[in-house]
Amino acid sequence: MNRTLRLALGSILIGLLVLGLKFVAYLLTGSVALFSDALESIINVAAAVAAFIALQVSARPADANHPYGHTKAEYFSAVIEGVLILGAAFAILNEAYHAFLHPKPLDAPVLGLAINGAASVVNGLWAAVLIRSGRAWRSPALQADGKYLLTDVVTSIGVLVGVALVALTGYEQLDAILAALVALNVLWSGWGLVRDSVGGLMDAGAPDEAVQRVREIIGSHAQGALEAHDLRTRQAGHTTFVEFHLVVPGDMGVAQAHDICDHIEEAIRAEVKGAVVTIHVEPEGKAKHTGVPVL
Repeated sequence: MNRTLRLALGSILIGLLVLGLKFVAYLLTGSVALFSDALESIINVAAAVAAFIALQVSARPADANHPYGHTKAEYFSAVIEGVLILGAAFAILNEAYHAFLHPKPLDAPVLGLAINGAASVVNGLWAAVLIRSGRAWRSPALQADGKYLLTDVVTSIGVLVGVALVALTGYEQLDAILAALVALNVLWSGWGLVRDSVGGLMDAGAPDEAVQRVREIIGSHAQGALEAHDLRTRQAGHTTFVEFHLVVPGDMGVAQAHDICDHIEEAIRAEVKGAVVTIHVEPEGKAKHTGVPVL
């Protein structure tokens, strides 16, 4: 099992632990706001399972039916997570509506808040691990999981403060209002996950800074060529595909042009981890004078 899969499995175990703690807090207090926080944790566990499966699929090597590999499988898990989040938000809104119409006092608020707070600390620490590792290993599934956990931590803090105010002031309908606010925040985070994942499935290009770095590498490592144009990039999980046309002098031999391409490819792969580079060599008559000039 590789390091990414180990983290994904860890997310499932952490999610189950946090889910148990938050439901205990809800059962102790009867707070619908704490119930909404616990419901988010169910989504965390389901999403962690989806991410684990997607990472297993994405780790498979390219085959005859998938010559570009299986890396896009990670985006499907992020889309599934986004859809689950949206469903949870509507469920929370329904509970908040009924709780607002029929409010009730909280039971054992101090103990319930303490348990929920401990769950939030665990979530926060694990979210930091997932986001840092997801960025370093360029895993959309781990980053999506970590970002949502971080959102969960923020909403949990708000819920803790709000439920404490309910206990102090006796304003019972505030509990339902807090749950509704949690639902709106969940809706926003779910929309963000779906939007980003759809971008990956639609072959969105690499970030602007990455594209600019590739342009600089081509310009400084293509000595002997004349220019590069029609540069295109796309990302699929941890893989970045780079394609462009390289213009060389018309009298240059195939072997020399091939050496230039190898030099460029090595430089790009050294800078952009997981890069897959495709270069189309053209004679100088195909120059457009609008691409990347060779220094």
